Amino acid sequence: MTANRLLFLWMSLLSSLGLSAQIGGNAAFSSLNIQGSARVAALGGNTISIKDGDINLVATNPALIDSAIHGKLALSYVDYFDGINLGYASYAHKLKNPRTTFSGTFQYISYGQMAELDGLGNEIGQFSAGDYALVTGIGHQVDSLWSIGANWKNVFSSLGSYNSYATAFDFGATYQKASRNFSAGFVLKNVGVQVVTFNDSIREKLPIELQVGISKRPRHAPFRFSLTFENLQKWNLRYEDPNARVVTDPVTGEVIEDNTWEFGDNLMRHVVIGTEFLLSDNFHIQIGYNYRRRQELKLADKPATAGLSFGLGLNLKRFSMAYGRAVYHAAGPSNHLTLSLRLHQ
Repeated sequence: MTANRLLFLWMSLLSSLGLSAQIGGNAAFSSLNIQGSARVAALGGNTISIKDGDINLVATNPALIDSAIHGKLALSYVDYFDGINLGYASYAHKLKNPRTTFSGTFQYISYGQMAELDGLGNEIGQFSAGDYALVTGIGHQVDSLWSIGANWKNVFSSLGSYNSYATAFDFGATYQKASRNFSAGFVLKNVGVQVVTFNDSIREKLPIELQVGISKRPRHAPFRFSLTFENLQKWNLRYEDPNARVVTDPVTGEVIEDNTWEFGDNLMRHVVIGTEFLLSDNFHIQIGYNYRRRQELKLADKPATAGLSFGLGLNLKRFSMAYGRAVYHAAGPSNHLTLSLRLHQ
């Protein structure tokens, strides 16, 4: 299959799907969009275009599943918020045909124990909640420039006595020009259906999302830039807070209008920026910025570092370790720890 035909087929798939916005509480299984990888978290929470043999990136783009991650095992743990923990275990194996590689991932989110209340607000016990996903992926190297891939997700959710199951697919493609240190990624995520519902009368939607990203390392430079455009299925991602404080002029009493450049604000809400400093073959540092996260979660009078993230990684011959820290709110960050092992060549 030629690169032009591959691109045509991938664009045809996009045009055949009725994309609708599923953002911020408008869909079930939004936990599918939480990234457990320390490296991804450090780069802003979404990186789909770096193709360098890191098995921890296949969850963001299945087209990154290739022979370079054959025999690798990844384990990750995230200390999220207020007793919430999540993590995953992932392994990849190539076929006899070196162009095709499979991966398998089990990921979980444990929301811990919570108080169960009756209709009057009286505590009657405790219950636990969690989301679990079993993901099977396949990647294929089409030619020297293009690769494609798909993830099949089986997702289970348990909220006390309520349970749900959904199945979904991710479809991805990457373009890599190694001689120019440039790569691009294209992903359509969470195309699927809720099979077993929490409520028999309501079938909820999944958080479908379209993403495009690019990565570039300038020649002879010890750093690489990544730019990811997320939630391209919907333009307006602005959230109008009904409880927002109304600011008035102390002299005239007139309401002071918000002068935010609406087009620029909407554009930046789609953008995740990441920079990786490649200090050596064995050590790297990441810094990321997520504008939408900052705008939605910062405190008006104390924005601090909401939306920023950072991390570092150490690569040795047989294993690598990475740590990432993402600041969501003044209340605290998430901490990610990832370990990758090469079990065999």
